[in-house]
Amino acid sequence: MNKHVKAEQVGGRSARGLLPKQSVQLCSVKTELSEDFVGTLTTLAAMGFEGVEFAGEFGPYVDSPIGLKTMLDCLGLEVSGAHIQLSQFDDAHFEQSVAFYQAIGAEVLILPWDERAWDKTKFNEFIDELNTLEKTLEAYGFKTGFHNHQHEFNQYQGSTFWDHIAQMTQDSFILQLDVGWVTYAGQDPIKYIKKYPGRTVTTHYKAKLPKEGENPLGLKPLIGEDITDWLALLKANIAVGGTQWLVIEQDERPDGLTSLEALRASKIGLDKVMQALSLSLI
Repeated sequence: MNKHVKAEQVGGRSARGLLPKQSVQLCSVKTELSEDFVGTLTTLAAMGFEGVEFAGEFGPYVDSPIGLKTMLDCLGLEVSGAHIQLSQFDDAHFEQSVAFYQAIGAEVLILPWDERAWDKTKFNEFIDELNTLEKTLEAYGFKTGFHNHQHEFNQYQGSTFWDHIAQMTQDSFILQLDVGWVTYAGQDPIKYIKKYPGRTVTTHYKAKLPKEGENPLGLKPLIGEDITDWLALLKANIAVGGTQWLVIEQDERPDGLTSLEALRASKIGLDKVMQALSLSLI
């Protein structure tokens, strides 16, 4: 059953408007992109993804953002956001970077990694840079945010580094929760969605198993074949998180699957979860 058709029929109204769109973090297929940029994006569009999240790879369009936007439009793909580096927005590169991301329609810019985020001696410096970046880029129409790994859930001053990042930035600053890394850290992603309402505007849907413990059931790092309660998570994203994009990031390939095969498996798993939610709304 096509989830888009079904969603339009739920309860005599459009439930599709309640469901976040599906995107893919392109680092999931970085090798394929380097070999065939346009062909890989074409395959992702054929899988049913509605958007892509860039991570610094633009193929033959690195100097042609308008050409990239035209190609994406032809494939029916939106830009759900982009992972950036702070160096892209230093004085030497600022204008070029702003113009590029504006041209491709990347309204959400996320910093994906910074070791200062869990360094007690440099943490306040890092927070100052996040707040400055948000204030600066807001004037150009961008929303900014930060993406977690497991380290941000280390204990710090009575809570976690992630809690302090949330509390020391504005409510408009996006907390791009990577639910796989939260799970790996032994934490509950639903708890953090609910703890900071409206701030998981984009959420990374990644299946990971906890760092500690055995795996007697043979669970796999694929959406729907792991331990995460994806239906409950999706409901929290919609009801509390303000989530507009579910961004699948598939960086593990169990059972000898290729990157695209593993990504497709998680996409099918997420489709089933979204269909289940649609059916529950009837």
